[in-house]
Amino acid sequence: MESSRKLFPAVAILLLIVVATDVAPVQARECEMDSSKFSGLCISAENCANVCRTEGFLDGRCSHFKRRCVCQKTC
Repeated sequence: MESSRKLFPAVAILLLIVVATDVAPVQARECEMDSSKFSGLCISAENCANVCRTEGFLDGRCSHFKRRCVCQKTC
């Protein structure tokens, strides 16, 4: 009985460490929308991002297949 009382705190601390390291940080979901001001094929991601920022978005990128400027923001 005495040995189980000594073992319990060690097991409890080990369990807390395992649970604490297993918790992943929560990230906000990102929404994407085609830019309304960008015209032409999107070749420069930096140019696309600048246009998206003028539209009130956080960032922008060029889509891979259609070469459109896609703006990004937190939903």
